Amino acid sequence: MKASIAGAPVSFGVFELTPEGAETVAPDDMLEILAEAGYRGVDLGPLGFLGEGRELRRRLERFELELAGGWVQLPLSDDAGFEVALPSLDAALRVFSEAAEAAPARLPLPTLADDGSALRRSAPGRGATEDPLDDGGWGRLLRNTERAAERIRAAGFEPTFHHHAGTFIESPDEIDRFLANVDVDLTLDTGHLFIAGGDPLAAVGRWGDRTNHVHLKDVDLAELRRVLAAGGGMREVWSSGAFVAFGRGDIDLSAIMTAIDASGFDGWIVVEQDVLNGDDVSIADFRSQRADDQRRNRDALSAWV
Repeated sequence: MKASIAGAPVSFGVFELTPEGAETVAPDDMLEILAEAGYRGVDLGPLGFLGEGRELRRRLERFELELAGGWVQLPLSDDAGFEVALPSLDAALRVFSEAAEAAPARLPLPTLADDGSALRRSAPGRGATEDPLDDGGWGRLLRNTERAAERIRAAGFEPTFHHHAGTFIESPDEIDRFLANVDVDLTLDTGHLFIAGGDPLAAVGRWGDRTNHVHLKDVDLAELRRVLAAGGGMREVWSSGAFVAFGRGDIDLSAIMTAIDASGFDGWIVVEQDVLNGDDVSIADFRSQRADDQRRNRDALSAWV
C-alpha cells in the first residue's frame, strides 16, 4: 500500500475542546509512544502544542516522524468572521512551512474545516434539518473555501477539506454538493461519517477519486446512538468514549483498508481516536491507556502498511 500512517494529538485528548489548563500528555511522551508503535507521522494538533520553527523540526527529527497535516477551522459561511479568522490560517501556514524546511518525504496537508454553528454542534448528524444552510450561506461557504485554498497553495501546500459533524458540511448530500462546487479534495473521516448517517465503505467508492487525506476511526455505534438519542452534542460524543480502538467498535476495517488500497490512495492515513480525559483520571493512567490503544491501532493496520 502506498499510504503512510500517522497518529494524532486528539487520540491523547489534545484538541480544540481540551479544557483550558487541563493536564495533558506531554508532546514528547506522545511522540515517543507513536514512534515506538511504528507510526511515520503525526498531525499538528492545537497550534503550539508541538512547538514551532526549530523546536518543531527538532522534535519531529528526534522521533523520526513527519508532520501529516493540521486542523484549520474557519467560519466559512460568514464573510465577516472569515476575514477575522484569516490570520489564524496564516499562522498555521507559517508552522507548516517551518516544518517543511526539513524536506519531508510527504508534505503536510492543511486540513480546512467549517466552523458550523452552536445549533449544529448541539445536534450532530441532524444539522440539515435543525439548522439548514440557505443558498446564500452555501455561496459564501464555497467562495471562502476557494479563497482559503488559494492562500494554502500560494504557500506551497495542497489543501484538504474535512467534513465534520456539527458543521455545515457533515452529511453525504452536503459533501456531494461541496465537492461538486470547489476545487478542494476531501479528508474522509470514518467516524464523523458514521455520525452523519453515512457508510464509510460506500464513501471510499463514492469519493475515492476526490480523497487526498484520511482520518481513520473505529466507533462503538451502540454508544454513539445512545448519546445522540439522548440529545447529546459533539462534546458529549467526545466524552462518551464512542471512539474506540480498532477491533472494539463496528468499523469494517479490513473492507475499508482494502478499498482504500484498491483506489490507489497515496497519502496520509491519520489514525484518530478522539477522547477527552476526565477529571477523575490520573494523567499517568490516561497516558498508559492511550499508549495501549495506539499500539493496538497501529498493529491492526500492519497487514496493509
